[in-house]
Amino acid sequence: MGNTSWTSVSHFVLLGISTHREEQIPLFLLFLLMYTINISGNFALIILIISAPHLHIPMYIFLSHLALADICFTSTTVPKMLQNIFSPTKAISYMGCLAQTYFFICFAAMENFLLAVMAYDRYIAICHPLRYPLILTGRLCAQMVAVCHVLSHLHALLHTFLMGQLAFCADNRIPHFFCDLYPLMKISCTSTYLNTLMIQTEGVIVIIGALAFIIASYACVMSAVLQIPSANGKWRSFSTCGSHLSVVAIFYGTLTWVYFRPLSSYSVTKGRIVTVMYTVVTPMLNPFIYSLRNGDIKGSFRKWMR
Repeated sequence: MGNTSWTSVSHFVLLGISTHREEQIPLFLLFLLMYTINISGNFALIILIISAPHLHIPMYIFLSHLALADICFTSTTVPKMLQNIFSPTKAISYMGCLAQTYFFICFAAMENFLLAVMAYDRYIAICHPLRYPLILTGRLCAQMVAVCHVLSHLHALLHTFLMGQLAFCADNRIPHFFCDLYPLMKISCTSTYLNTLMIQTEGVIVIIGALAFIIASYACVMSAVLQIPSANGKWRSFSTCGSHLSVVAIFYGTLTWVYFRPLSSYSVTKGRIVTVMYTVVTPMLNPFIYSLRNGDIKGSFRKWMR
């Protein structure tokens, strides 16, 4: 049978984070505030990097792309969630649901790859400082960013294609605030073995592979920092990595908890709470984490304000 005859639902119902009526307005105001902070903070960071010539170096070029990915990542899910809070139907079309899944996976993967690229940048800056401008040239930076974009779209295309092969026969209610992989697989009436296998194999390679690269980069950084004789020099060198490590810990901690576990043990209630962390909270905090711990950005911001 073709996929068109398998799929008897024309739309899905996104039940959201909470079904209690008294919680709807506080949730709307909370997520609207976080979304506004996310968009304004990341957009201001991008404008600041573009307008300050001395920030046109690889580290900040990668950071501007990470900020753009954060804006797109959150915009994939939050506006629809805010609309559905007061919607009587809370509906999303079948194709709209697949599109949301595609872009969500794409921008999550893009953030994953950009964090790995930024770890490589810190490795070169600390372990090979004299060769930094020779290694990380403008052309190499552009190529690395392009590869991040291409791999992200291929990764999203694979999982969205597999999701499009599933059948949804009767229950079209998704107990989540967006079309995430596991909640969709939970309500499918056909086998999700291939989808689960691909998440736990290709997904492991993409996400855990990038995380392993980040850990290896920072192992080299730590080794180089420990060889610096002065305590002040050690602190100054390692402090440039603190912001990146904070973002890495939050992003990968929540991501691995949600997806790298058997589908049978996946809890929708716990899953959607943890998902809020890396879909809304982490993108909102990223510009502040990078700004508050970075003297160049704080100095440029003060000049920009004047």
